[in-house]
Amino acid sequence: MEERTHEETNWTTFCHLSALAGYFIPFGNLIGPLIIWLLKKDLYPTVDRHGKEALNFQISISIYALAATALIVILIGIPLLIGLAIFNFTMIIIAAVKSKNGEAFRYPLSLRLLK
Repeated sequence: MEERTHEETNWTTFCHLSALAGYFIPFGNLIGPLIIWLLKKDLYPTVDRHGKEALNFQISISIYALAATALIVILIGIPLLIGLAIFNFTMIIIAAVKSKNGEAFRYPLSLRLLK
């Protein structure tokens, strides 16, 4: 478990949950975590780690969604997009809960673009 303040715990949780904006706003899944990470990364070290993790996962999901969109032509893209949306939602909730409990979380299938 990571040592951190209540406020820091809230910001790490918000960092993960802000990706849910992508279900309502185009590119919200990237913009939400990016804004929180940029605003709080220098103030809280765990927000820096969780922000990078959330952004890496959301960038990866966006890349996978683009590939699935291209596969719509051969009809496999639609089920892939639906599965990807469910997987993304589930992983965001799991990451937020783990973060709220003070645990570090690494998203599966995430490309490590930000280090």
